[in-house]
Parts: sequence; C-alpha cells; structure tokens
Amino acid sequence: MTSLRPDAGQEGSHAQGAYEPDGTFEAAVERLADPLNDPLPGPHASPWFPAETGQAGAEAPRTPVTAAQAPVEAPGEWYDPEGYQRDWYGQQRPGAAPASGADEATTVMPGLGTAIPGPGPTPTPVKEPAEASSPSPPAPSDETIGLRTADTRAVSGRDVPDSATTAPGILPTGATGATGGRAERRRAAKGRGRRRVEPERVAVSGAAGPAAPMSRLEARRAARAAKDSPAVVASRVVGEVFITFGVLMLLFVTYQLWWTNVRADQIAGRETHKIQDDWASGERSPGVFEPGQGFAIMHIPELDVVAPIAEGISKEKVLDRGMVGHYGEGKLKTAMPSAKQGNFAVAGHRNTHGEPFRYINKLKPGDPIVVETQDAYYTYEMTSILPQTSPSNVAVIDEVPPGSGFDAPGRYITLTTCTPEFTSTYRMIVWGKMVEERPRSEGKPDALVG
Repeated sequence: MTSLRPDAGQEGSHAQGAYEPDGTFEAAVERLADPLNDPLPGPHASPWFPAETGQAGAEAPRTPVTAAQAPVEAPGEWYDPEGYQRDWYGQQRPGAAPASGADEATTVMPGLGTAIPGPGPTPTPVKEPAEASSPSPPAPSDETIGLRTADTRAVSGRDVPDSATTAPGILPTGATGATGGRAERRRAAKGRGRRRVEPERVAVSGAAGPAAPMSRLEARRAARAAKDSPAVVASRVVGEVFITFGVLMLLFVTYQLWWTNVRADQIAGRETHKIQDDWASGERSPGVFEPGQGFAIMHIPELDVVAPIAEGISKEKVLDRGMVGHYGEGKLKTAMPSAKQGNFAVAGHRNTHGEPFRYINKLKPGDPIVVETQDAYYTYEMTSILPQTSPSNVAVIDEVPPGSGFDAPGRYITLTTCTPEFTSTYRMIVWGKMVEERPRSEGKPDALVG
C-alpha cells in the first residue's frame, strides 16, 4: 500500500525537517541490524523508538520509550503515529506486560501473535494522547489488514490453534488464513476450479478395522453356500420346461387355427381354378377319378362356400388341403351326382384346414346346395340334420339313410363333419334331396344367379 504524500506547498519544509543534512538517512539505514524491521533513528523515525546521539557520528543505544516519555506529534506531521500503530500492530491488548532481558529483549506485539527480537528492554506501546492535534485517518479495510497481518512465509501443514485460545484478529505464525497476501489469494483463486483429490477410501468391516482374509475352508464353505440348492435348480428347470411348452402350444394353436386355413384356402383356390380350366379346355372327361383328383365344385350360397370336390376322404391328400372328399372307396363307396339313383355322400373339415363345413349346422330345410360338374349343375335342397352321432355309424351314408326321413331310394346328398367344434369325438350329418339337374349349356341355376 502506498502511503500518503505531503502537499506541494509543504515540500520544502518536509524535506529539510525530515531528513536533515544529506547522507544522514543512508548512514542510519546501514547501521540497522535488520533494515526491514528495526525502526529508523533520528527525529524522522517512529516516535516509539527515538534515537539519542552522544558524540558526533555515534548513535546512543536505543531505549524503549515509556508512556510518559512518548512525544506528542507536532501539528503538520506527515503520518499519524496512532493510526500507524493501530494499522500495523493491530488492536492493543490491555495489560500486555513487556518482557525484559539483559542483552536482548523479545517483544510480543499485539495483533501479530509472534515474537519479534529486538535489542534492549521491550518497549511498551503507549496510546497517543487524546489532545493530539493530528486527526486519525479512517479505519483500514479488511483487505488492508489482511495484507499487513498475514504471514505468507508460513510453512504449510502447521496446526492452527482453536479460536478459544487465540485472540480475535490474531493470525498465529505459520498458519495460512483466509486473508493471505496477494500471492496467496491468487494461488487460492487458481485452485478453486481444479478437481479436489480425495483421500483413498479404505474398506472397513465394523469398528475393529478391515476384515481378516478367509481361510481356504471358509472360502469353500462360502462358495458352497452361494450355490443354489438342488430344489432351486429343479424348480428353475421345471419352470423353463413349462414356459417352453406353453410357447410351443401357443405356436401350435396359431398354426392350427390360422395358418392351416390360410394354406388350405390357397390350395383349394388353385384346385378350383385348375378344374375350371380343364373343363374349358376339354381335357377332363366324366368317369372314374383317381384318389385326390378334383372333379366337381360345391356351392352353398347361404354359407358363402365354394369348395372343390376330390375323390376320396384322405386327410392328407384331400381334407387337409381345404377340399371336400367324396366317399368313393371300399365299403364306403357312394354314388356320383350323375347317377340316376343313389346317395352322394361327402366329408369336410368343420374347423381348421379351410373349414368348408364350419357352419353347416346353420342350414335350414329348403336351403340350396349346388354341385357343379363338367356337364351339369345338380341342385339339392336341405331336408334334415342329425346333430350328433358316432363316427362308426356308417349307415348315415347308405342309399336310404336311416333317420334321414327318406323312405325310398332316390337321388340324395349327405354332408358329414366333426362335432363339437375343434374336436372329432362325434359326427354331424346333413341330408338333402335333388330338386334340379341343369346342363351347363343352359346356364347357371337360379340358386347361383341370385
């Protein structure tokens, strides 16, 4: 901090009264033991350490000034001893007794908390008399006090005493406080943005310190205890098996109820177009057909069913392909639609694989069932239904089926399918009677036109 300078009008008087003859100030500085800490002799020095000269050119020993001998600052002095002493040495503590020695004294300066060596008896600071003519300067700021009182040369790492044992405003020697010098504050400001290095953490088990390492036997026991028991492993295996089985069942149901219908509809559609193309080209002729060979098309207008009819009731070759199978083999052989007398019996799936007979239970007496062949349209009317019977009851496809309501041979049609839905436990039977035979040259029958 730069001190105040005298006015320009007092420059001459200040130069002569403060420094006296030329060379006196330099000679006094050279005789100081510590030019930075020892007070300067002469009338220009501090009023607390006045110099007494004896012989010419010799300086008398410095003697501390008592309160009674403290000089009173003359008006016009360029500094204020009271303010200087307060700013530099801090607040005075009452009752501070000086320590004296024979050759060299040590003074504990209030506000510094450190020992300052000095020759001779320890001077006792005396407060300036109240009648001093020089006014006191304003109280210094906290930054000014911090610049003067902080010891930036202290060695880091020393402990700072508790506030209970340290006087307010005193910063012990060797401790670095918040109010350091400029260099200290700059270093602190630079370190604020840096990452703090935390001390390494040591794992502590309980209050006794780190846990002792386990022996080999204890490690084996701990590893054995960490393993799952056989019951837990078995439960997990069973759970995984059930989950896998459930997923497979879900896939199977999806395949049966959805994908089989998609595939069967595609196959049945292709077979229907193939039959119609063969009729148009004249390659197919009425007669005996091979098993699995399509020869006719069935129309059920009330159910919006159009399905090809193939020879035989093979599940793989006919029924699972979405087609209607004709009982034409062995003991189950029935008449063809073109026969003048007989029972034209067919079978079809009620569920899955195209399910052409899914809703035949909804047919009512009089509903038309049309069988289209290469030469003619054969129209039947539904007459009766047997909701449930045994699969072994083959009499339902006889020439005159029992329970059908027919009492004499004629031209009949029999539809058979499984029941209840999604099972094959029983069979459902629907009978019909031919009401019209219409050549293809005469066009479609009224049941298909409307």
